[in-house]
Amino acid sequence: MADQWHRGYRESVCDPRYWPVAGTRHLQSRLHGGAGRGDGAGLCHGDRELPRRCGHGSDRPPGEHQMTVAHAQLRPNWRSRLRLRLRNGRLAMVMGASLLGFWLMLALFAPWLAPYDPIYQNTEMRMLAPHLAHPFGTDNFGRDILSRVIWAARVDLQICVLGVVFPFMIGTFVGALSGYIGGRFDNLCMRVIDIVLAFPFLVLMLAIIAILGPGLSSFYIAMALVGWVSYARLIRSQILVLKESDFALAAKSLGFGHLRILFRHLLPNAMFGSVVFSMSDAVLVLLSGASVSYLGLGVQPPLAEWGTMVAEGQAFLTSAWWICTFPGLAIVTLAMGFSLLADGVAETLGERQ
Repeated sequence: MADQWHRGYRESVCDPRYWPVAGTRHLQSRLHGGAGRGDGAGLCHGDRELPRRCGHGSDRPPGEHQMTVAHAQLRPNWRSRLRLRLRNGRLAMVMGASLLGFWLMLALFAPWLAPYDPIYQNTEMRMLAPHLAHPFGTDNFGRDILSRVIWAARVDLQICVLGVVFPFMIGTFVGALSGYIGGRFDNLCMRVIDIVLAFPFLVLMLAIIAILGPGLSSFYIAMALVGWVSYARLIRSQILVLKESDFALAAKSLGFGHLRILFRHLLPNAMFGSVVFSMSDAVLVLLSGASVSYLGLGVQPPLAEWGTMVAEGQAFLTSAWWICTFPGLAIVTLAMGFSLLADGVAETLGERQ
């Protein structure tokens, strides 16, 4: 019975199908005498040393064993690493940060990277297809599209940042006060939020811009007046939960003031959802800014902006597809960068919390 038990144990240990993926190399090194060891010690059970080669004492042919070991060593490793990276969001975060970093570098070094003046018109070079001198071609005024796309990155990144910062600040302040104070003030804030949410986002924003007049300043004011409600609801819901937690009650029992409890203890712990939402909201701000400029209510010519460039190339879509294609691809890649970064940060910080 003891010999049968030892034989079954030895075969199960030597069979890589029973090995954990993480311990495959370790077990194999022990079976073959250890990696980097010169004493020749193998894996033993009791006083009996297991064979150094799993092919000895086994009914399976050596070739099949070698193929199994190769599969156990090589194939699961990269798949498990890729699956782990996809699971914890690191790959998405790296891809999103890379796309954002690419456009940020283009925007910062636009004067040195753009080959031509973005507003210089040359009627002799109108609607040229992409070639070596103009990689993205020229538009109906003879302006270089590559230079305009690079310079427009400055405008669109500014739209994304300021279009998120203003609603974020207003919504965070109002939501924190509403959730902490409660009572009639909370009811008043929630009714105002319900009224704003009753209207479609883009329609209400266009109405405000139409009243104030076209331009970037009107767009920022409209975004601040319409976009703060989402942040206020998120912060309010978090504050309502956190103010009943043990650390908040302990701070009250120690005699801390309301402002200190709210802005030093509650608000920092309630910012996670709003920070992640702000990255996703940047996609909405980018598309809203491009839509407003497309309609002629945002950035005004001759300043380069991706939405304006798409509107200018719409009439020549069949004859000069490059005029609006490259600005459209720029919008897609920047929006994808914000979206991937938001998903990656949510997964990574969510697991840590």
